Amino acid sequence: MLAILSLIVLFFSIMLHEIAHGSVALQLGDPTAKYAGRLSLNPIKHIDPFGTIILPALLLLLTAGQGPIIGWAKPVPINPFNFRDQRWGALKVSLAGPAMNFLVAVLFGLAIRFIVLPEPVLLLFGIIVIYNFAWGIFNLIPIPPLDGSHILFSLLPSQFDKLKMFLRQYSLFILVFFIFLGLNWIFRGASLLFTLVTGQNFLF
Repeated sequence: MLAILSLIVLFFSIMLHEIAHGSVALQLGDPTAKYAGRLSLNPIKHIDPFGTIILPALLLLLTAGQGPIIGWAKPVPINPFNFRDQRWGALKVSLAGPAMNFLVAVLFGLAIRFIVLPEPVLLLFGIIVIYNFAWGIFNLIPIPPLDGSHILFSLLPSQFDKLKMFLRQYSLFILVFFIFLGLNWIFRGASLLFTLVTGQNFLF
């Protein structure tokens, strides 16, 4: 039951993450995500067969339902040539997704800290906080196609074009390697943030 609840929370956290990307892009002058119907809260529009279904299910099986579990939704389509801010538009859109997850985590974390909640609600809020922190941190890793790579590429000067090319070329291998070897560190970081915001240890 806990594993299923975690999967549901993870998916909706990812969905809000993608909607944030599209919403900021729209504010910057790019309606691509809006016209594609990706600013919707309809979960079906955001499902990626591998990232939303296969990978989380595989991690669930490999960890015997204990987690941690990670995944992703279908990326929101963005056309950066439509941005009014050509210099920093891509950076703003990339930051929007993780920022949304951190915002959700902090809001629910403060609810845990300052409101007396029934045990089932406390469990749900705790999962929301930990997975949004984890998803926000995960996406800041500078490996394509994660947001961290777009942020890094927006800041790096042209002298680092070879590094960008290397990361793009081998991104899938690097990302899979990181998921299976570095995921526990992501959740350790998320647990630390959980404690800082809620004043409690993550024990679920």
